[in-house]
Amino acid sequence: MNPIARRAGSLVLAARAAARVAALLTTLAAGLAACDGQAPGAAARPSFKGVDITGAEYARNLSLTDPDGQRRTLADYKGKVVVVFFGYTQCPDVCPTTMAELAEVKRQLGADGARVQGLFVTVDPERDTAALLKAYVANFGPDIVGLRGSPDETKAAAKEFKVYFSKVPGKTATSYTVDHTAGSYVLDAKGRVRLFTRYGSGAPALIDDLKILLAEPA
Repeated sequence: MNPIARRAGSLVLAARAAARVAALLTTLAAGLAACDGQAPGAAARPSFKGVDITGAEYARNLSLTDPDGQRRTLADYKGKVVVVFFGYTQCPDVCPTTMAELAEVKRQLGADGARVQGLFVTVDPERDTAALLKAYVANFGPDIVGLRGSPDETKAAAKEFKVYFSKVPGKTATSYTVDHTAGSYVLDAKGRVRLFTRYGSGAPALIDDLKILLAEPA
């Protein structure tokens, strides 16, 4: 074979090798994307400040009564981003701090604050009467809804949201406190649970996360 033919053959082989390497790199890149939980070409998942629990098979519904005696479920609030917190009116610190923070978040969101629904579920229905619950949530704004149920309904709601609560005896039968999960669940406008926000995360972090959810199509 003459030198020119040999040179041409070498170029063809080199081109074929380069094509094989390119194909291999493409395959590896696709594999890495899949291993990262992201399908090739799929939109990136939001980067939340809170704990991303998108796709969780809990916190899907509840059925409790508001202070006016109306039965409420999460379906009543579809179209809004919903923040659900379990607490009680005699809670000395976590509950009022969380609710005041939510009120501040709604205020800072401006007009979009009306698209955020706060739900306060009492874990102490024995002491938190409808009238007391209504007065309590009113301290944090007119559009935060208090919810209560029978002891069994309260347990069922807490179980659905994976919320822990337990009475801690006091000096008298009615002076007990209640240990409970200190955090809120956030559902998107389609009623799907998306986030768990830990107590103490702060208003700025929640505002950032709510802005992401509010920007999604309802």
